[in-house]
Amino acid sequence: MNISIAIMAAGLGTRMKSTLPKVLHEISGFEMLYHIIKESQKISDDIHVILYHQADLVQERMNRYFSNINYIIQDHQNFPGTGGAIRGVSPKYERLLVLNGDMPLLEAETMQNFTHLDADVVMSAFTCKEPFGYGRVILDAQLNVQKIVEEKDASAEEKQVTAVNAGVYLFKTDFLNETLPKLSNHNSQKEYYITDLIALANAENKSVKALFVDEATFMGVNSKYHLSQAEALMQERIKRRFMEQGVSMRLPQTIYIEADVQMSGECKLENGVTLLKGTVLENAHIKAHSVIEKSVIKNSDIGPMARVRPDSLIEDTHIGNFVEIKKSTLKGVKAGHLSYLGDAIIDEGTNIGCGTITCNYDGKGKYQTIIGKNVFVGSDSQLIAPVTIGDDVLIASGTTVTKDIPKGALAINREPLKIIEGFFYKFFGKKDAK
Repeated sequence: MNISIAIMAAGLGTRMKSTLPKVLHEISGFEMLYHIIKESQKISDDIHVILYHQADLVQERMNRYFSNINYIIQDHQNFPGTGGAIRGVSPKYERLLVLNGDMPLLEAETMQNFTHLDADVVMSAFTCKEPFGYGRVILDAQLNVQKIVEEKDASAEEKQVTAVNAGVYLFKTDFLNETLPKLSNHNSQKEYYITDLIALANAENKSVKALFVDEATFMGVNSKYHLSQAEALMQERIKRRFMEQGVSMRLPQTIYIEADVQMSGECKLENGVTLLKGTVLENAHIKAHSVIEKSVIKNSDIGPMARVRPDSLIEDTHIGNFVEIKKSTLKGVKAGHLSYLGDAIIDEGTNIGCGTITCNYDGKGKYQTIIGKNVFVGSDSQLIAPVTIGDDVLIASGTTVTKDIPKGALAINREPLKIIEGFFYKFFGKKDAK
């Protein structure tokens, strides 16, 4: 960890067409800025985030995940622009890597590549088949950067250059300290541009090297369309990593996995599965179109078309189709189909019949249902919480349980079936077909 990092996150992001700051739009369950800080922490303990637009909101969101981040509010009135943004940074180390807050696909390994070149300035570039609109990077044979030429200022020959600026820089701190005060805002936008540091470096015979990078990894997210592109690329990255670790996926392009999901052992995901943040799978089979959120699933199969809501723990259990679990612990349980189990603790050997509901909410508070071992809950039963059901209990189909059931008992509260002959014809005024 011998470099400092500055992340520029001060922009309004007007092309996002949103009141939410651009860097807080989410990719795979987390804000774009979160992804960049997380990767930056792998190579540096001196991270500076430059804020301006809705700075308090951005800082509050990032404080949920990170500590020891240096937040800097840009003096936008006196020093606007990308060059003005880094004036307030005081790097701890001899080199400063400058990143953009809208590049969520950057990884630590890619950032580290900048340190392999020895120069006063290392700037990123990529080859673009259609470079129209980009600033061209003019290089010599040794990949020294001679200048950056904007599209409107480029000659016909320069417009043929396909090397363009990717927007990430590594500066020697001494160079920045000497050169930043020399930046000028004598341009149409009256802003200080970080790209002008390249011209100043060349004017002072400082070394400026180009590092060629992957265009997709360095893509900047400026619109909701770009957001969708970045999401697709990150999902591909996440799923490839898991599959290389042994996770089986059927039609992986239909599966969605958020960035902090963990999987180990023999895991299998069928098509249409959604795994949201905080999910942990161990030897789990998640069947088609099931959704798991912030829950732990071990040695179990879920679905198809089941939903496990946050704070659930499911072990050695079969959960079938159209079953919803919420904030519950199930160990060694079978719940085959069409049930809601919320705020419940259910022990091994218990079978939950179709249509069973734990009635956990009375309009004011949430209450718990506790079910023991080897309990058979018949179909279409309602368990009114708070309630405790002992071991080895039978609950007859159609029963509404309103009080605790002792061990070994049968619970049944159905009314006797009444049969009134001929009632259909009386009710509808139709003649008996006999």
